[in-house]
Amino acid sequence: MTAISPHTQAEDGAAQLAALRQALVRTRASIATTVIGQQSVVDLMLIALMAGGHVLLEGPPGVGKTLMVRSLARAAGLTFSRVQFTPDLMPADITGASVLVPGADGRTQLEFRKGPIFAQLLLADEINRATPRTQSALLEAMQEGTVSAGGTTMDLPQPFFVLATQNPIEMEGTYTLPEAQIDRFLFRIDVPYPDQDVLTGILTATTGTEKDKLTQAMTASDIIALQGHVRSVPIATAIQQAVARFCLATQPGGETADKDVSRYVRFGVSPRGAQSLVISAKAHAFMADRNHVSVADLRAVLLPVMRHRVQVNFEGRAANIDIDKLLLRLFDQTMGKL
Repeated sequence: MTAISPHTQAEDGAAQLAALRQALVRTRASIATTVIGQQSVVDLMLIALMAGGHVLLEGPPGVGKTLMVRSLARAAGLTFSRVQFTPDLMPADITGASVLVPGADGRTQLEFRKGPIFAQLLLADEINRATPRTQSALLEAMQEGTVSAGGTTMDLPQPFFVLATQNPIEMEGTYTLPEAQIDRFLFRIDVPYPDQDVLTGILTATTGTEKDKLTQAMTASDIIALQGHVRSVPIATAIQQAVARFCLATQPGGETADKDVSRYVRFGVSPRGAQSLVISAKAHAFMADRNHVSVADLRAVLLPVMRHRVQVNFEGRAANIDIDKLLLRLFDQTMGKL
């Protein structure tokens, strides 16, 4: 048997990496044929996909949140399922339930019927329309990738992603997501209204005879391979230490807490939040075709990773504290001259 030389293995690895990068570029271009504008939102969704995290999209109705998720599923070649969250939705409507079915011997027996959560990409539409009890049904699935029912734990298909949409909390009929659940989202992405040029393009593309040109450009195995490459992107120890300093600075009552944090912040960034920042920065660096994490990568994903994890208290809300500005100031202070 002829041994494979290290040189040949390196060439094969480089070729595979180049093919994955090309697949990522094609996926991005394919989504752009259907989702007009919102390129920064689409890029963040792709970064979350590579980082293996879940995404919460927040914006007013009608700005294309559901369309973006559907387009991502089609372009990435993932099995797709959608759940419309409503106040009367039950946990079993998401995870599935055991039902009585006739057996071969004529006797009835219990059989588990899988719910819509058994898909590679789950769209939880208007998640904050459902009650907290139903929202919590997603907790185990989002964190562990499993569903427990009838004393049995079942694995979800891999890769598994939850992309949830929610309307602004100020709108009627919404329920605030519990802190334990919202912390499990890698990103919270704000989806704004389009500007005049983008809106004109949307009207041109969607009110005429032009057909949908979106095509599949990636597979589930490509995504799993991308996740492995993202985790191998190196990050300097000094940058990791700066991330740790930043997270500690957001925690009220800590020795290094900022004075505004101590006064206005209810709770700061957890270790999970620090992990999310680093893995997201690695994915951002990979997408930018860089082989290491820079401070610019961290800053690029800072707000989507952190804005839903740092919560202001009553005094902070009364003072109209801008959490984005506070986070950016703390980030610049703790990163120093890196």
